[in-house]
Amino acid sequence: MLPWKRVLRPLTALLLTAAAAVVPATAQAADSPDAGWNDYSCKPSAAHPRPVVLVHGTFGNSVDNWLALAPYLENRGYCVFSFDYGRLSGVPLFYGLGPIDKSAEQLKAYVDRVLAATGADKTDLVGHSQGGMMPRHYLKFLGGAAKVNALVGIAPINHGTTLSGLTGLLPYFPGIGDLLTTNTPALADQVAGSAFLARLNEGGDTVPGVRYTVLATRYDEVVTPYRSQFLSGSDVHNVLLQDLCPVDLSEHVAIGLFDRIAFHEVANALDPAHAKPTTCASAFS
Repeated sequence: MLPWKRVLRPLTALLLTAAAAVVPATAQAADSPDAGWNDYSCKPSAAHPRPVVLVHGTFGNSVDNWLALAPYLENRGYCVFSFDYGRLSGVPLFYGLGPIDKSAEQLKAYVDRVLAATGADKTDLVGHSQGGMMPRHYLKFLGGAAKVNALVGIAPINHGTTLSGLTGLLPYFPGIGDLLTTNTPALADQVAGSAFLARLNEGGDTVPGVRYTVLATRYDEVVTPYRSQFLSGSDVHNVLLQDLCPVDLSEHVAIGLFDRIAFHEVANALDPAHAKPTTCASAFS
């Protein structure tokens, strides 16, 4: 095996962990009525006046990422929507692999579609992994701050990942970085120190007028170090799950797919006026 392949394999292994957990179980798009959400006739209530747009992560899709969280929010009276973004030509089933700035443009178009359908002035965004970070490009550079009330990031790659130090080996193996950029641009954009992240975070993590919540787990094996997920700013709420429930062992995939402690905090972030304390018991509520 060539030396660079010895590095490339572990470098992508942890990101591919997420792919293994979200291989599409269905061939339908979320726009199908069978998905259970994406009801464009849904009108937000006075209690929940903003539709919620769910933004999947790398290798994810608009259905399988949200089989638990979407119904959880629907049952609490929210209009819930999701969409696919970042598909590369010739790569079926998997999404979130294209250049992140282009994916943010797709988010912009989708938010406009949801606002037009629901008649709402603003939306709330909830994203997992790349989906918790990519919207920040939309907010900062594409006018999203005028259309978004809150962004909730579940294990977001806000400042990139070192993959437990493995990305530090890239300079010693010329060509690997170019290979990632060419074949999977989103992966290259998410490496700590990338040009994309430098531009995104230059001048501060947040933009005025948007509330930010970050939900992280100390057992995250994909976004490392896990505290790099946290944001700085005047309207930021950073949450470590284990501070709320020490026995929560969720890692990067589980926190987004089925962690009820995280879901409870999502609900609190969407409706802070009626927030309830999150404890280990919240997993059963």
